[in-house]
Amino acid sequence: MEQNWAHIIEAIGEDLSRPGLADTPKRAAKAFEFLTRGYQQSVEDVVNDALFPSDSSEMVLVQDVELYSLCEHHLLPFIGKCHVAYIPTGRVLGLSKVARIVDVFARRLQIQESLTTQIAETIMDVTGAEGVGVIIEAQHMCMMMRGVEKQNSVMKTSAMLGTFRSSQKTREEFLQLLQLSR
Repeated sequence: MEQNWAHIIEAIGEDLSRPGLADTPKRAAKAFEFLTRGYQQSVEDVVNDALFPSDSSEMVLVQDVELYSLCEHHLLPFIGKCHVAYIPTGRVLGLSKVARIVDVFARRLQIQESLTTQIAETIMDVTGAEGVGVIIEAQHMCMMMRGVEKQNSVMKTSAMLGTFRSSQKTREEFLQLLQLSR
């Protein structure tokens, strides 16, 4: 990967012997590995059996989980927040595991629409929940830095599974809880 970064830097017309660029290919390769570390992680490893018995059947909401991803079309960042809610059925997921699941998928080349669905389906599979709702709000550098250059645009996506899809009341509770804390 380091050699490929060197070729890219040279292809844009830069001189790799310039002092500021001497170690850039190595640093860029290391950074790119970090930004895409989701490929080296599995849901099983990050969840690590952190499912706990619970009598709760009320909505669990984890709001404002920061996410950083790379657009698969331009390799530019998109940055935002993910809100995850689920209705447990006898088991709850360790709180930090929700954020870790978000990161497993966000730290891959992505489009926001797929990311939202992957998180929702994984939370549903892992917890056996009655329903899952996921909303992501993100700003995309490919919209801001190039192309149409719209600085204040925010993309919002949602995935509603189980009771979040079939029950208007559950969906409304989720959306209401998100509004109350703003």
